[in-house]
Amino acid sequence: MSEAAVRHDWTLEEIEALFALPFNDLLFRAQQVHRQHFDPNEVQVSTLLSVKTGACPEDCGYCSQSAKHDTGLERERLLPLEEVIAAAKAAREAGSTRFCMGAAWRNPTDKSLERVIEMIRAVRDLGMETCVTLGMLSAEQARRLREAGLDYYNHNLDTSPEFYGSVITTRTFEDRLETLRHVREAGINVCAGGILGMGEGPRDRARLLQELANLPEHPQSVPVNMLVQVEGTPLFGVDGIDPLEFVRNIAVARILMPRSHVRLSAGRHEMSDELQALCFLAGANSIFYGERLLTTDNADTGHDRRLFDRLGIRMQAAPADEHKVCCGG
Repeated sequence: MSEAAVRHDWTLEEIEALFALPFNDLLFRAQQVHRQHFDPNEVQVSTLLSVKTGACPEDCGYCSQSAKHDTGLERERLLPLEEVIAAAKAAREAGSTRFCMGAAWRNPTDKSLERVIEMIRAVRDLGMETCVTLGMLSAEQARRLREAGLDYYNHNLDTSPEFYGSVITTRTFEDRLETLRHVREAGINVCAGGILGMGEGPRDRARLLQELANLPEHPQSVPVNMLVQVEGTPLFGVDGIDPLEFVRNIAVARILMPRSHVRLSAGRHEMSDELQALCFLAGANSIFYGERLLTTDNADTGHDRRLFDRLGIRMQAAPADEHKVCCGG
C-alpha cells in the first residue's frame, strides 16, 4: 500500500461500504493491507496491571470501578512500587514486551502523577516499553510523562460521539479528544480504541472507527474491546455483539489504520480459539497477555501460547532502543 493510502479523511459512507462487503472479501482486503505493513505471523504482547483500583468518580456504564455502581469491588490504594516492579518482571519473563499500568482516576493529581512516574522509570529500567492509563491529562501532565520516558498513553474514545452520552455522562467526548491531543503534542505514542457490544448500532461502530482514523495521526495502538459484562453496572444484561460482526470491526480498523497495531483486548476470555484466529486473520496483531485485565478475567497465558503454536504465530521480540529516543527517553 502506498504512503498516499494512509488517509485521515474517511467518510462515513466509505466506512459503511467496507462493512457491507461480503465477509470473505473484507477479510481478504484487510489481510492484504496487513501484509504490506506487518509480519502476518507476529503478534505484539502487552501486560496490563491495575495499580489503583476502584472508587472512580466517573459513571462509565461498563466499568466495575465506578463509585456510582455497586459491583462489590473493594477500593484499593495505589500499589507500592515494589509490587509493580515484581509484576513487571513476571510479565517480562512470560514474554510481554510492554507493561501497561492503569489507575481508576478521573484525572491524576500532581502528587499521584509523581508516584506513577517512579513506576514508569522502574519498568523502563527492566527493558520494557511502558504504557499508562490515568484518565484525563492536562498538557503539562502529558509533558511530564514524556520527560519520564513514557512510551504509550491509553485513552479510549469508547464509542461514537452520538452514542457516547448513553454510556458516560461525567465527561464529554470532546474531553477525550482533548486528552489525546495533549498526549500527541507531547510526543507520546497514542493508544486509543473502543468497546463493542454496549448496545450501540452498526453506524455507531462505523463512526467510532471514523473518529479514530481521522485523527491528525493514527493511534499507534488501537485496542478493540468486546464488552465484559459486570453485574452491578448499567450495561449488565445488554445484548452483545455478533462474533462475526466483531471480526468485521477488526478488519475495517486494519484497513482504515494500516500502520497501527490493532489490539485484541478485553473479552478474549469469552472468545473461542476460532474467533480469535479470525481476528488475527482480519488484522489484529497485538493482545493483552495475563490472567487479569484490571478487574476482569483474561485468557490464560498457557492457553495463549498453545493457540499461538497451533496458528504458527510468534510473539514479537522486545524492540530496540530507538523508541526511547523518539518517545521521550
